[in-house]
Amino acid sequence: MTRKHRKRYVRYGFTMVELMAILIILGLLATLVVTKVATKIDDARVTTTKANLKILHSAVNQFKMDTGRFPTEELGLLELIEQPTDVMKWEPGGYLETTEVPPDGWGNEFKYELYPESGKQFVIRSFGPDGEEGTEDDLLSTDAT
Repeated sequence: MTRKHRKRYVRYGFTMVELMAILIILGLLATLVVTKVATKIDDARVTTTKANLKILHSAVNQFKMDTGRFPTEELGLLELIEQPTDVMKWEPGGYLETTEVPPDGWGNEFKYELYPESGKQFVIRSFGPDGEEGTEDDLLSTDAT
């Protein structure tokens, strides 16, 4: 055979083994990227929750300075956005910049406790990613300040 004829039999493209190797490598890289992104999302939720805890903690302290009392456990954080009868100067939104109490980073409501076991005057609690009270992932306003 001449050189011209041999060229005709050269195949172009990838073998099945090469394609499988590329797919495996791409799968491993995708797994690494997804885990890094998921970790960053979890970190952002914790940071958001801590920031909201600080804001709510400060708002409760401001409420105490204006009224001489803390919000009741029955009404809780709603007293920060709804005008209490013993507050004369009132602006829409009350002690928060929004007209709603913000949720934690996982979309759950915060729990307000007056005179908790810790000996503090009050605490605002997020139940964390699992949404269960008393687990080690709970975040407290007394820790965030």
